Amino acid sequence: MDRFDQVLGWQRLDRRMLLVHPVRELGRYFVPLLLVVLFRRGSSGGGRWELLFLAIPIGLGILRYLTTSYRLTAGRVEVRRGLLNKRVVSTPLDRVRTVDVTASPIHRALGVVSLHVGTGHTTDKGEGRLVLDGLSVSTARELRATLLHTVDNVGTVDAAADTDDAGEVRPEPRSDRRTVLTLDLRWVRFAPLTTAGVVIAGAALGLFFQSLRTFQLQPRVDLDQVERLGLTLLVIGGLLSVLLVLTVLAVVGYVVTNFGFQLTQTRDGGWHLRRGLFTTRETSLDESRVSGVSIGEPLSLRLARGARLSAIVTGLARKQQVSSVLVPPAPRTEVDRVAAEVLGSPGPVVAPRVANGPRAVRRRWTRALVPAAVVAVAGAVASYAWSPVWLVVPVLALALGVLLSSDRSRGLGHALVEGHLVARSGSLNRRREALATPSVIGWNLRATWFQRRVGLTDLVATTAGGRQSVRVIDLAQDVAVDLAHTAQPGLLDPFLEVSSARTADTGP
Repeated sequence: MDRFDQVLGWQRLDRRMLLVHPVRELGRYFVPLLLVVLFRRGSSGGGRWELLFLAIPIGLGILRYLTTSYRLTAGRVEVRRGLLNKRVVSTPLDRVRTVDVTASPIHRALGVVSLHVGTGHTTDKGEGRLVLDGLSVSTARELRATLLHTVDNVGTVDAAADTDDAGEVRPEPRSDRRTVLTLDLRWVRFAPLTTAGVVIAGAALGLFFQSLRTFQLQPRVDLDQVERLGLTLLVIGGLLSVLLVLTVLAVVGYVVTNFGFQLTQTRDGGWHLRRGLFTTRETSLDESRVSGVSIGEPLSLRLARGARLSAIVTGLARKQQVSSVLVPPAPRTEVDRVAAEVLGSPGPVVAPRVANGPRAVRRRWTRALVPAAVVAVAGAVASYAWSPVWLVVPVLALALGVLLSSDRSRGLGHALVEGHLVARSGSLNRRREALATPSVIGWNLRATWFQRRVGLTDLVATTAGGRQSVRVIDLAQDVAVDLAHTAQPGLLDPFLEVSSARTADTGP
């Protein structure tokens, strides 16, 4: 019998964390320690004080280990930490949605992992997080299987593998798992088409310029050479250099994050994924909590016939959405294949959409062309006041407005296929979502002032816990009510009865 199947007392983390916590505390206090060393350099007797300051973070790290414990009862998992301000985080086992097992390089060197339990309920300060930072691989594997009510007898390389007598990683067989998707390194071609490269490059460039200011470095510019090359050529060269940096950083970030990506399905239907180069991460999703999928189709990926896939997990908080990633940016054919396997049928993925109607199409055109017209008028005024060169602004604004309106109209639609509510909308960041109708616990009809003027409303299907929902935008109100009633018969009846009664009371 699994030792977690019986009630145990409070357990401590693995003793090897006595090496990890002090090192982490030293990293947190690196800047103050460096300032102390620099301030007391050259003064007599400074060595003792420096050792004292060095002992403080080490002591805090040891104290963190001694004051952290956990236990698993018949129906709850509890984590206790803190000395002066003691805090106990507890949650029922039936609220566990996901279990993440991560291993940083120092964790992997010592053979321990960090286990994060996703319950769908966390405060803004993260005080409700259930984190066990420092479990042996075997203990984490058993605890993960117990929390998700699965039989998990396999490990993974690096983050979830046993070690032999020589300390080498020894992976176990995967006989009870079916491999659904394995990363193909050729997919790195999609990396520059995501926002990750822009974010990483922005951070890198910011650090570069901050370093120039900190160390008072002033690059020299030869104005004569610039004049010989020409300003136009210099600008083009700069843009190409920035584009190259963005591409390289995006590819590196993609590889570091998704190296070794593998999605598998366990015998009981649960989903398990593993990825990461330096810090390995494993995520297990309970099959009963996976209510649907969301296919992300940003414009850049869509032009390259790519997409990405995430699971709609019942009760998973918005801050935990990274845990629900099923497929990183990859070819659309692979994304559709995995989505069909998760849903159990390709119908919700490939079924044709039902148009939302001409009023919804007109609203797409209005929302895109009105801002474009404002920019066009501003460009025309600028061309009249300063230079005819500004005439290019109205042309570009109107052209982009037309293209955006057309693309939004083509991407708008909904469907009810094989027990799944399907909604698609957007252009620059198009998304197709499929939600199992049994997971819907409520319907919201929301309409802005502008939508009410044209007789449209948004139909929002909500799920249990968290902030997960699927929104079908710009539907006629009667169409929205019929769609909700067909998807979940009886759920809207109380609302319709109240609405009918109010109409009768105010009638002639």
